[in-house]
Amino acid sequence: MPMRVAIVGEPTGWHVGRLVAAIQARGHEATVVRWHELIAVVAGTAASAEQFLPLAIDQADIVVVRGMPQGGLEDVIFRMDVLGRLAASGQRIINSPRSLELAIDKYLSLAKLAAGGVSVPHTIVAQNPATIQQAWQSLGCDAVVKPLFGSCGRGIQRLSTRESLEPFIEAATACGSVAYFQEFVPHAGWDVRILLVGKRVFSMRRVSARDWRTNVALGGRPEPFEAPQSWVDLARRSATLLETEIAGVDLLPANDGRLLVIEINAVPGWRGLERATGTDIAAAVAEHLERPLNPEKLVF
Repeated sequence: MPMRVAIVGEPTGWHVGRLVAAIQARGHEATVVRWHELIAVVAGTAASAEQFLPLAIDQADIVVVRGMPQGGLEDVIFRMDVLGRLAASGQRIINSPRSLELAIDKYLSLAKLAAGGVSVPHTIVAQNPATIQQAWQSLGCDAVVKPLFGSCGRGIQRLSTRESLEPFIEAATACGSVAYFQEFVPHAGWDVRILLVGKRVFSMRRVSARDWRTNVALGGRPEPFEAPQSWVDLARRSATLLETEIAGVDLLPANDGRLLVIEINAVPGWRGLERATGTDIAAAVAEHLERPLNPEKLVF
C-alpha cells in the first residue's frame, strides 16, 4: 500500500532530493516540510486537541528527519516537542525523537555509550576558564575540542599549545560556550564510517594524508572498506544504545590498539559512502521505510 512520507529538511539539500526520488520510485508519496514551516495547534476541546501543519506532516505515515538547523533554545525545544507529539500520536519518526536527543548531544551520547560498555575517547566537558584549563591539562595538554552540537567536522580544533588554548578560552567565555574536550588519539590517518540502515550495513574508510580530521566534508577521501564483523557488531550495539533505526557510526582504530567509537550520527550523510561503495543508499533507505519496526529490539 502506498505510504505518505514527510521529510523534514531543506528541499534543496542533496540528501533530501535523493530521498524524494527514491521514495517516489517505490510508489509512495514524498513531501518535504521545512522546519520553520511547522505549526502546532492546540484546540480548546479534547475531541480535536492537536493538529500540526502543514497537513503533509500531520497526515504522514512516516516522518523522516533530515537535519536540524541551528536556532535558539526555544526553536530547538519546539521542534523536538512537535516530533515527540507526532510520535505520541502513533506516527513513526525516523529517527525517533529520543534517539535524536541522544545523538545530537555529544556529551549525552558518549556518556550513554560508555555506560553501555563501549570504548570512547577520554572526554571532559567544562564551562568556565579555570575548569577549561584544568580539563586541557588533564588530557595531557593536547586535546580536541568540539561543539557540543554539530556534525561534518565543523568547529573542531586541536589545542596542543597554550598559545592555541588561550584564544579558545577567551572566545568560549565571551559567548558562554560549553567546552567539550576529548583526548587527541594518535591514529594512522584514517577512520571508518559504518552506516546502518535496518539490517543493511554499508562501510567505508575515510583517509586524510594532510589533516588529522578525516571527515569527507573536510576533504577526507572515501575508500571502499569491508568492516570486520566485530566492528559491525560494535556499531550495532552502539546504535542500539542510542535507539537509532538509521545511524552513522564513526570508529577510530587508535595506534595503541583501542577501537573507539567517536560519535554516532542520527541524521547521517552518505554521499561519500555512495562514492566508495557504488550503492544507491537512498534507495536502501526508501526500502527500509517499508519495513515494520520492532520497538522492543529495534530489529527490522
